Order: sequence, then C-alpha cells, then structure tokens
Amino acid sequence: MAIDPARQFKPINIALLTVSDTRTAADDTSGDILAERVKASGHKLATRALEKDDADRIANRLNNWIDDRSVDAVIITGGTGLTGRDVTPEALDRVKTRDIPGFGELFRWLSYKTIGTSTIQSRACAVVARGTYIFALPGSNGAVKDGWDGILAEQLDSRNRPCNFVELMPRLLEK
Repeated sequence: MAIDPARQFKPINIALLTVSDTRTAADDTSGDILAERVKASGHKLATRALEKDDADRIANRLNNWIDDRSVDAVIITGGTGLTGRDVTPEALDRVKTRDIPGFGELFRWLSYKTIGTSTIQSRACAVVARGTYIFALPGSNGAVKDGWDGILAEQLDSRNRPCNFVELMPRLLEK
C-alpha cells in the first residue's frame, strides 16, 4: 500500500451484511472481524444485518442500502460458495450496474497463498450498484481477513496511490 501523507483520509459509511442460514448475531465471527476492521480503519459502520441464504431477501436488503445515500459501500460475508444455498452472487446480479471483475480475481490470488487450490471454490465478487460499491466475500474468518487486509483496506483508503475506490465515488453515476 502506498499511502500518500499529503492526501486527506476520507472516511466512508460502510454497511455489513452476513449471509447465513445458521449464524446469529451472537456467533457471527466473520461479521465481527469486518466490523472491527472497518472501525479501526477510521470508517463508519453505517449499519449491520444478517440475512438467510435467499436471493430475494439479500437483493431487497441491498436495494434498501443502495437507495440510502448515507451508505457508500456494502461488504457481504457468506453465500459465495458452490452449494445450492449459496446465492449471494445471484443476488448481486439483480442489483448491479456493473461488475468489478478484478476484485474476485485478486481475492482468489490472495486466498491461494492461504488455502491453496481450495480458493477455486470461492465466487467472491464485487459490483457497483447505482453508485454504491458492493463487495462479497466468503463467510470464513480467514476469507474476510484476506479480503479486508489484502484489498479493501487499501482500496477504501482515499490516500492510497496510485488510485483507490474512494476517489471514484463522486463519478460512479456519470453518464
């Protein structure tokens, strides 16, 4: 990460969504890890929720947050695997304006260093939806650490050079 000390840090508002049929707020460790990292980095945790593995429910939650101008980005943990119940990417397909294909590619590259070829089972992905960034990570603690520490901490820091997601935010709705 190349932090430019001459640039000002601009905190953004981040919503966190855990997608799981089995987790509750009491045992959502991957969501807790993300919430801790978001706050420690200087960003604001705008809201946090848990949804079952149901594409309609996930898309509805995302649409509400996308329409909320106080939410700049959403990070999802869970639902990115290969089983029949893993529907987070399909929910993103319902709300997206455009894909950010490099996110999933970079996530799997980073994850390969930790879990080897098992990373092929991840459908981690990211999109822009009506001016809001949405990043979908697997539900494991290791995966959210890899995703935050290896990608999002840098790309959501307005001081990161040569470029970052934050500096593009004012232009996401351009025609």
